[in-house]
Amino acid sequence: MGPRAGPRVSLGLLLFVWLTVYCSRPQAAGFSQEGLEASRANLWANANASLLQGFWCQPASQLSRDELSALIRRMASQQVLLKAWQLCCLANLAALRGLQGDFLLHPPDLLLFYNLEQVREADCRAFTGRAARGDTELLANLPDQRAALQHAALACLGGPHRQLSASDLLLLGVLVCDMDASSIVASDPQVLQNLQRCPQLTPAQQAAINTLLASGRTVLGPPVSWNPAGLQALGPLATYISPSLWAQVQEAVGLDFFGSMVAACRAGQLSQRDARRFVTSFLEAETKAKSMSSRPKRGTATVRPCIHGNITAATLRDDLFLVRYDCSQLESCLGSQVLKANLDPLLQHPLPAECQRVIKAKLAQIYPSSVPEEQLRLITSLVYLYTHAEISLWNITSRDTVMALLASDVALENQTEAILQKFLDHKGKITSALLVAIGGSRLCWMSPQQIQAIRPSEFRLAGALDVSSCPQSRKDVLYSKAREAFSSTRSSAAYYHFIRPYLGGAPLEDLQHLAEANVSMDIHTFTNLNPHVLQSLSVDHVTMLLGQNVGDLQKARSHPTVSSWLRSLNRLALGKLGLDTDPASPASPTGPVPSTPGTRDTTLWASHLAATSGGSGNDGPYSGSPPAHLRCLPLAVALPSSLLWLLYWGSLGPFGDCSQGACTAASEDSTMLAPHAGKSGPVGGAGCQPGPGHRPQVQGTRPSPTS
Repeated sequence: MGPRAGPRVSLGLLLFVWLTVYCSRPQAAGFSQEGLEASRANLWANANASLLQGFWCQPASQLSRDELSALIRRMASQQVLLKAWQLCCLANLAALRGLQGDFLLHPPDLLLFYNLEQVREADCRAFTGRAARGDTELLANLPDQRAALQHAALACLGGPHRQLSASDLLLLGVLVCDMDASSIVASDPQVLQNLQRCPQLTPAQQAAINTLLASGRTVLGPPVSWNPAGLQALGPLATYISPSLWAQVQEAVGLDFFGSMVAACRAGQLSQRDARRFVTSFLEAETKAKSMSSRPKRGTATVRPCIHGNITAATLRDDLFLVRYDCSQLESCLGSQVLKANLDPLLQHPLPAECQRVIKAKLAQIYPSSVPEEQLRLITSLVYLYTHAEISLWNITSRDTVMALLASDVALENQTEAILQKFLDHKGKITSALLVAIGGSRLCWMSPQQIQAIRPSEFRLAGALDVSSCPQSRKDVLYSKAREAFSSTRSSAAYYHFIRPYLGGAPLEDLQHLAEANVSMDIHTFTNLNPHVLQSLSVDHVTMLLGQNVGDLQKARSHPTVSSWLRSLNRLALGKLGLDTDPASPASPTGPVPSTPGTRDTTLWASHLAATSGGSGNDGPYSGSPPAHLRCLPLAVALPSSLLWLLYWGSLGPFGDCSQGACTAASEDSTMLAPHAGKSGPVGGAGCQPGPGHRPQVQGTRPSPTS
C-alpha cells in the first residue's frame, strides 16, 4: 500500500469496518429505510469468508436485526472460525436482536456462548446436538460456562448419572470430552467415536480408553482379534493404546498397522507428536517380547554389533524401519555418509527420544565444530536436545533457517533465545514477517533485550500476536513494546483493538484509563491480566472496564485470575456485580429472566441452573441500525473486494505524516472506525450478557499444535 502501509490487520477486518460504518451514514431523503436495510441484509448474506473473519464487535453493533441475522447465517454457511472474544460479543449481539431462537442456522461455536437459560426445554436436544459440533476449547477461559453446558446437556438426556446410550453419545458430540474416566468406561462403546474429536485427553481418560478396548465390548472385539481396518477406525485414539494391549495383538496385524501409521506421519497426515507417542508404545511392547524370548548372555557388550545389515537410503524408505532397527542397532548400523546424505528422510520417521539422541551424537561426530546451516534446517525435531552453548557454535544467517528451527513447538526457552541471538549476531533483523511466521508464543522466550530491539514499525505490521501463554515478566516487556508501537493511534477504539492482545502486561494506571474509556473488555483478555495488578482494581473500575461484559464474571468465576479477585471482595461488592454473595459458589446473578423479543414465552431449559439477567432485543445502545448512505449499496454490491479496500482508503483523506509507519486503517479516522469512541459510549460493542454459573487432528475439527 506504499506510504499508507500500517499494521498487518486483516483485509476482512478493513472491509467489515468499511461496510458497516460507511454504509451507516445518514440516508438521503426520499429512499425507503426498509428497502435499504433489506438490500444491506442481502449484502451480508453473500459476504466472503475473508470479510467475515474480520468480524469486530464495535462496527457490527451498527447492524440492524436483519443484517445481523444474515451475517450470522453467512458465517455458518461459510464455516468461518472466529476467536472466543469475537464469539462472546456476537452471542450478545444476537441476544440483543432476539436471534438466539434461530440457533439451528447459527455456527455451532456460537451456541457455546449463548445464555443456556434462554433455551426452551423443548429445544434442548436440538440445541445440544448443534452446540456439540462446536469447539469447546474456545471456552478455556469460561470454565463455568463449559461446565454448565455439559451439565445442562446431560440434564436434557435425563440426568448426569444416567448410563449413556449410543444415541445419547451421538447427540453429545464433543461434550463427551469433559467426561470422567468412570463415565467413559460405563458408556456405550460408541463413546470412542466421540473421543476421537477431543483435542486432548487426560491420563485418566487415556487409561479408560484402554480399559474399554481391553474389555472386548467394542466392535473390534478383544485385542487378539483386532485387524488393521478396525484399528484404522479408531483414528487418533490408536496412538493412546498401551504396550500391554499391543502385546496381545497378532504380530502381522500390528506390523501392518505400524507401517500405515509411519507412512501417514511421513506424508504429513499425522503429527510427529502423535506418531511418536504411538511408536514409543508399540516398540516398548516389541522390546519386551524380544527380551522374554531371548535373554542376553552375561558379558555382552553394551553396544551390540550391527545384526540386520548396514542402513542404506533404501532402508530408510521402509515404513517398518524402526521395527527392524531399534536405537541400539541405529547406532551400530548407520554410517556417517548415509546420515549426511539422508538426514531428511531419516528424520521424517517418528523417532523415539532415545533414537533422536543417537542421531544428535552422530551429527556431533560428523560436524565437530558446528552443524552446517543447510543441515540445521533439517533437524527441527532435534532442536530441543541442544544446549545454549551448542547453539552458540551455529552459523545462522538466513531468516528461513530461523523459521525452520522455530517452526516446531519442541524448542524451549533457551533454544529460542539462542537461535534468535545467533541470527541477530549476523546482522539479521526481527521483521514482522518473521514474527508472524514463528508465532506469538516465541515472543515469550525472547530475551527482554531482543524484544526491545524489534522496531515499532515491524511490531505494528505483525498485527495481533497471541502472547497469552507468556510468563508475566515477558508480558510486561511485550506490553511496553506494544504501547510504544501503537501509541500514535488516534482513537481509543482503534488503540484498544491493537493493544488488546498485550494487555496482560498493563500496569494499574493504564487499566484504569481503559476503564474510563469504556472499552468493554472481553473476559478472555480480562483473565490474562496481571493477577497482582487486578487485585488493586476496584469493583467500580472492573465494572467500567468490562462494561456490558461484566456478566461474564459469572461464566469465568472459577478461572484462577477471576476467583482470586472475587475472593478479595465482600458481600456488598459481590452483590453490586450481580453475583452470589458467596464467592466460592458458582451461583448466578440474581433477578428474573426477561422475555426476549423474537422468542416465545416458554419454560426455560435446565431449570436447575439459576436464572440470569438479560436484555430486551430493542434495548441497549446498539439496537437498530443507522440508515445507509445513498452511495453505499451500489458500490458495495458491485465492486470486488480489492476495489472496496481502495475505496475505503480513499474515503479517509490525509491524516498527518505516515512516514514513521504510524498510519493505520484504524488510526487515520477515528470517526470511521470508532463512532462511539471516547467516554460517550462503549467502544468494544455489546459484551456477553450475565449467564449461569486437548487433541489429535481429525477431519472436521480445528487443527491442534503439533511437535
